Amino acid sequence: MIDHVGLIVSSGERSRGFYTQALAPLGYELVETHAGAAAFGPPGMPLFWIYEGPNPHTQVHIALSATDRNAVDCFHAAALAAGGTDHGAPGLRPEYHEHYYGAFVLDPDGNNIEAVCHTPA
Repeated sequence: MIDHVGLIVSSGERSRGFYTQALAPLGYELVETHAGAAAFGPPGMPLFWIYEGPNPHTQVHIALSATDRNAVDCFHAAALAAGGTDHGAPGLRPEYHEHYYGAFVLDPDGNNIEAVCHTPA
């Protein structure tokens, strides 16, 4: 199952305005911001991210739900073995939340594919 998705946008301010209005009928609101990034979703659930500016390393960001931290580790190893490029080793990402455990790889086309587990160890 998809955990969250992110898109590169040319203007964060313009896109925040657009998505705030366009996603409101779906029950999505602006729920989180970081430098150059904003997330929309139901209250408290950042599901749809936008990232400002051209990024030569990624095209699209898709995060897939993992059942546990071991599955995140195994995803990362399998993706590298399949020819992916490391874009963030498995580990905690406390800047997102206390139990956010994720790993990132770039697929052969430069898309940022993540596996994430939100539960405590």
